[in-house]
Amino acid sequence: MTRTKKTAIRARSGRLVALGALGLATVTLAATPAFAKGSVDISAQRTAHVGETYRVTGHGIDNAAPYLRACLENRSSAETWQQISCGSGVTAGTEAQDVTQIKAAHTGIVEYRAVVYGLTSPTGRHPVRERTSDTATVSVR
Repeated sequence: MTRTKKTAIRARSGRLVALGALGLATVTLAATPAFAKGSVDISAQRTAHVGETYRVTGHGIDNAAPYLRACLENRSSAETWQQISCGSGVTAGTEAQDVTQIKAAHTGIVEYRAVVYGLTSPTGRHPVRERTSDTATVSVR
């Protein structure tokens, strides 16, 4: 076999390998599932005095479920998270929100977070947790 013929075969082989890799990448990307898009946020004031009433607001959006509901949870001194309120169910594509007024009962640090749940109906009995916000901390003095 001549040197020219060997070079031509190597070049053709290299092109076939490149085309195969490109085809495999295309099939892999097409088969990858789409991820749900959304976000969830929470807002609360940073400090409060005992006996003072303050507002905590949570809102979020997600396209993974046909209906959504936003809820607020709190904890103090490293306890477990406890749900304190929930907003009404809204259709996907609409922002779910929950606003609650809280009266500071005792001194300490209280953490809050918002959670967006996916529902199969507006009054769904089996919510699925979709997203959770970062924490908002309120220092009660």
